[in-house]
Amino acid sequence: MGNTGKVLEEIIIVNVTKKGQATIPKKLREKYGIDNKAVVVEEKGEGILFKPLPSPEEEFGSLKSFANGKTAHELIEESRKADYERDKRLLRLAGLPDV
Repeated sequence: MGNTGKVLEEIIIVNVTKKGQATIPKKLREKYGIDNKAVVVEEKGEGILFKPLPSPEEEFGSLKSFANGKTAHELIEESRKADYERDKRLLRLAGLPDV
């Protein structure tokens, strides 16, 4: 049988911690440009697919002006901080302990 022209993909096994954390191997992070940026996790028929989320500054349109040169990761962290502060304030108003 001849070569079908298919490129064989390398299989890499990673561990998942009790907290659900896994490290994407350096080789793959470099290949797909995943460096301190958000990743899209998509469920597929055979499993899950991780795709790097483009930085807002790489995108065109209205989102670019919103980003002000920040990465997607920075924007997500800012929104999480605002949500955390809001939740803290609401807990305080309700007389409940901060978590």
